[in-house]
Amino acid sequence: MSALTDIKTGAVIKVDGAPCLVVWNQFNRKQQRKPVMRTKMKNLITGATVDKTFLSGESYEFADVESRMCQYLYHDQDAAYFLDNQSYEQFELKIDMVEGALPFMKDDTEVRVTFYEGRAIGVTPPIKVSLKVASTTPGVKGDSATGGFKQATLETGGVVDVPLFIVEGESVIINTETQEYAGRDSGGF
Repeated sequence: MSALTDIKTGAVIKVDGAPCLVVWNQFNRKQQRKPVMRTKMKNLITGATVDKTFLSGESYEFADVESRMCQYLYHDQDAAYFLDNQSYEQFELKIDMVEGALPFMKDDTEVRVTFYEGRAIGVTPPIKVSLKVASTTPGVKGDSATGGFKQATLETGGVVDVPLFIVEGESVIINTETQEYAGRDSGGF
């Protein structure tokens, strides 16, 4: 049996048979009471957030998850297709499982895919990606001094806020964790 203190942020624990990632935890011990570990977890299959409190002596099981680098190939209306960089096998994920990552992946992007019991359950794109601006409203002289933002559609179809001085055809760096503009790509990224 594992101790409560083994439940840490980043651990993956089975809850009702599904793998859940611990995103927050707090150990509590009050006088005359058994210690407890309060957690906030994300179900890796459904994406739902779960609040769970583990009691001292309660049994739990760590989930066997694996992450592998894979190559994003393309997507259609039903699924996204990937190539496993180790086995060179092609596999697919339903489109609803990768919707959050799709705006930041172009063909041949290296991504981290999470597997649970041999089945792909999620995709994490690189933290920063360089994408071309497909369309945006034109900038006006003096825009660089005002510090405002406008929406831009990226080559992947994603929409992000960019500074007013960004023009169509320019490459920008996007932080995929915050889904925000992180700078211009001057070709060195």
